[in-house]
Amino acid sequence: MSGSLPGFERQLVEGGEPLAEAWERHAAEWVVAAHTPTRDSYWLYHRDQFLDLLPPPGRLTLDIGCGEGRLSRDLKALGHTVVGLDASPTLVAAARGADPEIEVHLGDAASLPFADGCADLVVQFMCLQDIDDAAGAIREAARVLEPGGRLCLAVVHPFNSAGLFEAREADSPFVIRGTYLERFRYRDVVDRRGYAMTFESEHRPIGWYVGALAEAGFLVEQLRETPVPDSAIDDPHKRRWQRLPMFLHVRALRP
Repeated sequence: MSGSLPGFERQLVEGGEPLAEAWERHAAEWVVAAHTPTRDSYWLYHRDQFLDLLPPPGRLTLDIGCGEGRLSRDLKALGHTVVGLDASPTLVAAARGADPEIEVHLGDAASLPFADGCADLVVQFMCLQDIDDAAGAIREAARVLEPGGRLCLAVVHPFNSAGLFEAREADSPFVIRGTYLERFRYRDVVDRRGYAMTFESEHRPIGWYVGALAEAGFLVEQLRETPVPDSAIDDPHKRRWQRLPMFLHVRALRP
């Protein structure tokens, strides 16, 4: 499944470098995009919906796959004691520079440098689709959570990553030409209105995520499929994303 629209192209990737290396190559682009509210979906489409999923601030919140740290900073502003981690040296440096008071580690989400049961909340926001060993990252989240702690995650909705709209119009058909049920690597290239970014990710169906959570011992408490809210509609063509979920949000309990 490959295709394109004005300013957007999706490519299937056979093999390829590790996802962490791909993201480090594009990290400087991401820092620019992530600091510009009009350029990325974070502010427009689902930050507030995701924050609404989180439990109140507790002992320690680990922001795994924190990128340049924008969610860590928002969590801190809400009263969370936050420690971040990312695999990209460029993004870790950007996160530390943006708020030196937040502790940020360079490391692997599937091999966390934190003690067993050290946290009561782990956040994996928009990172698991960009991690090769996502199942390992989920297992590690279970290890570092205390009993009764929670994992809150957000990913590109697998329906989103499995197909494409045929056009930009609000009533455009959405087509899956390949398969939804199998895992595959893909690359999204965005270049519009001065926003240039390449995203390297792996598609996995919803059942894969729920299965990985169950195998790690989690109990799913909430699963939300989030469309674009009315507040983000500044162009009629965006209404096509009110017919389908753009993101998947999950809150899971470690018994």
